[in-house]
Amino acid sequence: MSYIRKPAARHPSLRPNALGLTLRDYEGAMSTMCAGCGHDSITAAIVRAFHETDTPPYMVAKLSGIGCSSKTPTYFLSGAHGFNSAHGRMPAIATGAAAANRALTLIGVSGDGDSLSIGLGQMSHAIRRNVNMLYVIENNGVYGLTKGQFSASADRGSKSKRGEPNTQQSIDPVMLALSLGATFVARSFSGDKDQLVPILKAGLAHRGFALVDVVSPCVTFNDHDGSTKSYLYTREHQEAAIEMSFVPHRDEIVAEYAAGTTREVAMHDGSVVRFSKVPEGYDPTDRRSVMDWLAEHQSSGAVPTGLLFLDPGANPEMHAASKTPDTPLTELPYESLCPGAAALESLQRGYR
Repeated sequence: MSYIRKPAARHPSLRPNALGLTLRDYEGAMSTMCAGCGHDSITAAIVRAFHETDTPPYMVAKLSGIGCSSKTPTYFLSGAHGFNSAHGRMPAIATGAAAANRALTLIGVSGDGDSLSIGLGQMSHAIRRNVNMLYVIENNGVYGLTKGQFSASADRGSKSKRGEPNTQQSIDPVMLALSLGATFVARSFSGDKDQLVPILKAGLAHRGFALVDVVSPCVTFNDHDGSTKSYLYTREHQEAAIEMSFVPHRDEIVAEYAAGTTREVAMHDGSVVRFSKVPEGYDPTDRRSVMDWLAEHQSSGAVPTGLLFLDPGANPEMHAASKTPDTPLTELPYESLCPGAAALESLQRGYR
């Protein structure tokens, strides 16, 4: 973990956003990742996404668990709140933060080991509750901190650096999230920032749980021939069939498209996701058809990427489902949070 701050010098060509902040204001400490690690590319995309959405850093909470991926929040938004939890326990901490202060923008950064093994149950319940957060899985198929063992996302038949094949069935976070009712599901590639940044921006605007699975090659342990999580394999098999762009609410929509070439889905805050290059018959709001389409294409070795599924508001996020007050709990007076023994006795009588 690095605590070395980047130089404060700012190039005059850096454009400020609506808050007067430049990209430098959304960066963090110097990275200690291996040179060429896909995680650093994801960090750069996250920095851009927060900058371009004019998000105040002090209103962000960044959370993580254990692993190479969970180190990356150190490298962006140095002015944000942060919590590095125990292995696999980040979703519970994020749920607590969301419950206590709904005004915060939450981003959880995890890995395939952190989320799909020890933290699988934790992530599943965060999806089920539809916690309002952006959940990024930096997926490299290995345990990088413990010398490259296969993780739960390693594809069957994929070979380790030493040549041994993986004989176990993989867990696909995208199919898992769809089956559990996730309201925003996307997959991207760390080497495709043009695709990843709009997806992250849309995920930040989404009200509910936004899962973004990012194939992020490990240059030390999983970037060789035989790996299905390498740079070469992903570039050769990536199928960006669901391209999209994100239009914030404040921007006037003036572009025109020919009929049948684009699909627009309005989000809760008035923002719009434009789906372009959508395969014939593909409906990004139909969960079952998305799962069928993914299963068909992934069986041939393709790596479908893009914003794959979006529920524009049919399923309520955690606070709406729980009917909590609009005021964040952290701002309520003590008397409202703890009304006293008489109120507790009245509540308990209702359960007798």
